[in-house]
Amino acid sequence: MKQAKKKLTPEQTAAKCKLHRENVYKIRKQFITQGLDRVLQRKKREKPPVPGKITGEIEAHIIATACSTVPEGKKVWTLKMIANKIILDGVVESISDVTVMRVLKKHNINPT
Repeated sequence: MKQAKKKLTPEQTAAKCKLHRENVYKIRKQFITQGLDRVLQRKKREKPPVPGKITGEIEAHIIATACSTVPEGKKVWTLKMIANKIILDGVVESISDVTVMRVLKKHNINPT
């Protein structure tokens, strides 16, 4: 007669699978309530991802502005000044100075 294998505790399963014990409990609950397919397959998105607001053309305009001559009476471009210039040029309806900072940081450009 074949001897039955001993069941693993959630702690033993977590250690064996290199998971946290709570993840073992979540997976177990999901298996019981939703079935094996749901545990093995990722959930499909209900909404598609939102495309980014900043296109390559807008990035190029931000970079060109940051690298251009500073307005008269100013020593350096500030992020807010660049954002305002992009809006005044009609490139975008609105843009934050944080977005400008991210674009410049991405291209390793320091406007100061």
